[in-house]
Amino acid sequence: MSETTPSPARPAAPHATHEVFNQPTPYGGYNLLQRDHALREGLEREGAAWAAPRLDALAAELADPEVIRHGYMANRYVPELHTHDNYGHRINEVQLHHSWHELIRLARRHEVHSLPWREPRSGSHVARAASSVLMAQVESGTLCPLHMTYAGVPVLRNNAALSAQWEPRLTATGYDARYRPVEQKAGAMIGMAMTEKQGGSDLRANTTVARPTQEDGVYELTGHKWFFSAPMVDCFLTVAQVEGAAPGQISCFFVPFWLPDGTRNRFAIMRLKDKLGNRSNPSSEIEYNGTLAWRVGDEGKGIRTIIEMVSLTRLGCASISAGIMRQTLFRALHHTQQRSAFGAKLIDKPLMSNVLADLSLESEAATSLVMRLAGSIDRAATDENEARFSRVVTAITKYWLAKRASANAFEALECHGGFGYIEDSMMPRFYREAPVQSVWEGSGNVICLDVLRAIDRDPDALQPVLREIEMAKGMDAHLDATIGWLRGAAGQRERMEGIARRLVETLALALQASLLLRFSPACVSQAFCASRLGRDWGFAFGTLGPQVEFRKIIERSWAADAA
Repeated sequence: MSETTPSPARPAAPHATHEVFNQPTPYGGYNLLQRDHALREGLEREGAAWAAPRLDALAAELADPEVIRHGYMANRYVPELHTHDNYGHRINEVQLHHSWHELIRLARRHEVHSLPWREPRSGSHVARAASSVLMAQVESGTLCPLHMTYAGVPVLRNNAALSAQWEPRLTATGYDARYRPVEQKAGAMIGMAMTEKQGGSDLRANTTVARPTQEDGVYELTGHKWFFSAPMVDCFLTVAQVEGAAPGQISCFFVPFWLPDGTRNRFAIMRLKDKLGNRSNPSSEIEYNGTLAWRVGDEGKGIRTIIEMVSLTRLGCASISAGIMRQTLFRALHHTQQRSAFGAKLIDKPLMSNVLADLSLESEAATSLVMRLAGSIDRAATDENEARFSRVVTAITKYWLAKRASANAFEALECHGGFGYIEDSMMPRFYREAPVQSVWEGSGNVICLDVLRAIDRDPDALQPVLREIEMAKGMDAHLDATIGWLRGAAGQRERMEGIARRLVETLALALQASLLLRFSPACVSQAFCASRLGRDWGFAFGTLGPQVEFRKIIERSWAADAA
């Protein structure tokens, strides 16, 4: 595979007062897969080496400066809500910038939304997760509807009639941005509207009511949803309590934008959220008032029905976090190897090398963990050990990487100095984007409590995780000590809730350490274990010990031909 070279600096008009020099070339032109050794090694290790050529093709397109520009423009010109047409009819249409549609079109062409369903083979979830890691490095707001479409397909299969009608369009590689009944479109997308004002992540506190109609399996919904992301999709999944059911007995429903008779469904988009980040992706508040919906799964079992979608979108959150960590590091490397200060390139300054090596450790550990998680999802259908592993590690990975992405983005931004604080550098966008993954699909405490609930349902739920960690037992004294602590904590369920965050964090670090010790160069794994587990580390990035081989770690994160 040939390496795409960075684009040359654009010709610029000379200044009359000074010469512009000591500036990095414009970012772009890098094949992000060829430069990411941890990602490529993870693909091979987890059974998706076959996908490398198609992922290389995606990475080649993402290297195009024009595609990178689409990411910038999609966030610069944010979505607009049009509630009514000029005659007063409610239309609930969201207008998105041309660049948004171009990015969705690119992603669907490369099956970011559908690969495991279109090509259900060993490693397909791994390959799809890798495509998400790559896509997030250009624009992650578009990944919201793409991930929901990916995650919604298996849920929709709980209603055979709906699945037969919709799955071919949801998994199609074409993209049709028009507001049209699905019968008139080659491709479609699905979203989810779950939370309400009073309950947030506690879906059993929802008050939306579903009243049965005379048609079997069809209901009218009345109520509201506090967060409906991507309201321009063709259909979405939601939850409500069937009229007369016991409190907390939630059912899952499918809501199409267009009804079978070709008219618009009855619901109202009240407003689009004015958000901190993820600005390219519209998030809305909606009200149901006689909205027609089709039940998916058994009545009263809505949370059980929707849980697979939640699990797969949490994998999406983790892959986005890993992508943001990788991209902000990579941009810092691009900047510091070209910018000079105090007589040398920034990257050659020992203190900056410490920072960049530290960020490199965090990024490689994140990528390795996402690839291992995706591999367990691939194998879960035929391996109960892997199924139990994925149930717990999905929450662990989502929690920890979402936390670390924000810290990484901030430190990488600072590597740019004042340049990084300017919107044109795109670093502020990645910094704002990072926290989204912490609150989407469950905030930190909710995720940690989900781990405890998994243990309550299955007292041995942690055993596959601990066995995975122990595959590296004896390879590092810091990891061995951590294993001892985890074994002790795992046997004390009665005190876990108060230390749930510490437990989940330690599990994440130990998993990452085990993976790095087994599969990454010693310079990476030893530095990670000494700093993250041995506490030879400070409270900020750039505080690794003097024995760490900074240059070797940085070269692995940057060079296309690194070993």
